[in-house]
Amino acid sequence: MNENLPPCPECGGVYSYEMGALLVCPECGHVWTPVPAEAAEEAGDKVVRDAVGNVLADGDTVTVVKSLKVKGHPTGIKAGTKVRNIRLVDGPDGHDIDCKVDGLGQMHLKSSVVKKA
Repeated sequence: MNENLPPCPECGGVYSYEMGALLVCPECGHVWTPVPAEAAEEAGDKVVRDAVGNVLADGDTVTVVKSLKVKGHPTGIKAGTKVRNIRLVDGPDGHDIDCKVDGLGQMHLKSSVVKKA
């Protein structure tokens, strides 16, 4: 496994490998063309990264890495909570993820408190 290769966009498998100019996932058989984050940044697109440096995209599933307090809710969001189908936005105060958290409803989160699942 090469540490510089991204995980599979279909199944999230971490054992992707290069085959010529393509990347292949041996777990699900998905083949895709990598788009380097640097190329996206040069094209003027904003690249959003999670707490460990993975590039996030609309529709990804993420896991909250630390417990968060939520105004008006006694327990907040606990570490390890999975959030599905995120949407990347330019939100207030650096909150760049729009999502729906089970039991809490619609929220804005910062990418620095989540990691790609």
